[in-house]
Amino acid sequence: MADERVPWRSPVERLVWPLVRFMQIESASGFVLLACTALALWLTNSSHHDDFVALWKMPVDLRIGDFVMEGTLGHWINDGLMVIFFFVVGLEIKRELVLGELRDPKKAALPAMAALGGMVVPAGLYLALQHGQPGEPGWGVPMATDIAFVVGFLALLGRRVPAGLKILLLSLAIVDDIGAVVVIAAFYTAKLNLAYLGYAAVGFALTYLFNLMGVRRVPVYVVIGIGIWFCFHESGVHPTVAGVLLGLLTPTSAWFGEKALVDVLLESLPVFRGEAAEVPPEERHKYAVRVARTAQEVVSPLERLEEGLHPWVAFVIMPLFALSNAGVVFQTEALSHPVAIAVAIGLVIGKPVGIVFFSWAAVKAGFARLPEGVNWKMLIGGGCLAGIGFTMALFIAGLAFRDLPSEYLDAGKIGTLLGSAISAVLGCSLLLLGMRRQALQQATGEPQPQLETG
Repeated sequence: MADERVPWRSPVERLVWPLVRFMQIESASGFVLLACTALALWLTNSSHHDDFVALWKMPVDLRIGDFVMEGTLGHWINDGLMVIFFFVVGLEIKRELVLGELRDPKKAALPAMAALGGMVVPAGLYLALQHGQPGEPGWGVPMATDIAFVVGFLALLGRRVPAGLKILLLSLAIVDDIGAVVVIAAFYTAKLNLAYLGYAAVGFALTYLFNLMGVRRVPVYVVIGIGIWFCFHESGVHPTVAGVLLGLLTPTSAWFGEKALVDVLLESLPVFRGEAAEVPPEERHKYAVRVARTAQEVVSPLERLEEGLHPWVAFVIMPLFALSNAGVVFQTEALSHPVAIAVAIGLVIGKPVGIVFFSWAAVKAGFARLPEGVNWKMLIGGGCLAGIGFTMALFIAGLAFRDLPSEYLDAGKIGTLLGSAISAVLGCSLLLLGMRRQALQQATGEPQPQLETG
């Protein structure tokens, strides 16, 4: 199959291709994530429990001379590998803000309002249930939507799901990620060390300066990125925030235009075909290097990094995170823990209520409208599906309950898993019902009911 980025593809095809590929990877990774979650739960509740828990608590220290950074295997996954996950999140946010649905304020209004409602209402419900209780810091847990699971279930539902609903939910999840990162940075940060934050700012300034200068050597940015990660790690701000910020700094425009590649190829073809005068081997090598460099630089750094890292994040890092964090011992009393109930209610009820109500308010106010082919019943189903809050919810739970007894983290995990499972069943059922009714109405020519919005 020809690469969709080549010059003879239409501009629309080249613009849509990253989104199509993104959804293909996310839908497949959702099933891998589900399998790893099931495996973690089985191992945690089996005779292998002690060995499985001990694996993630195994000491793994980083030593360079006299310098030592102590940690466990689970710590390096959460504070190390997950930085790459958040870096890709930053790339996705940048792509949507510059090239995707969020670049147009009119198109961005609905997913932005829906995401806002999907964050505020679940957090409000949780706080109403846990205000003044030890579990109050966990209000951020039910705010997040897991893109991989949502896209995976949309893929299961097939092509009958309107494209507008898929794009809306994907854009909503991107805005949701922005909100989650802000919450982590602002509310789940330990005591700040301003000196290290200052060093990190120097690293960001160097990154921006090198981008302006046209430095394209990836190892240079890797070294700077590791330095920034270390500064954030020591500053008290969770290092995953650094990953997002580095993603947002990644350029979205290519260094060379596609015409430059065509010119270089036309100039080089006679040499490689043997039609030109005899060229020394070292000169042929220079032509080859020039073609290779030009071909690489007609693709933006953002697209190149997202395409290279996204599969690793989807099929390696997120499954490892699920294995190390999703394991929780299921006990009957844990299901009735106030934190578990508050998280589940936030996801199952707060998410769809917030998304639908804020969307309705935006449409009624006249600055947003529903996508083509999407009615309010479908949006309710999509809102329920957005209640699947696995990866980011578990991550925030680990931060929110780190200073509390382990029962609170276990309750947060159980509430997340239970609420996500109920949300998945509700969302898929409502969408299937809504699509079946829409298909019947279209087949019989019956008018489709619309909710009055103005």
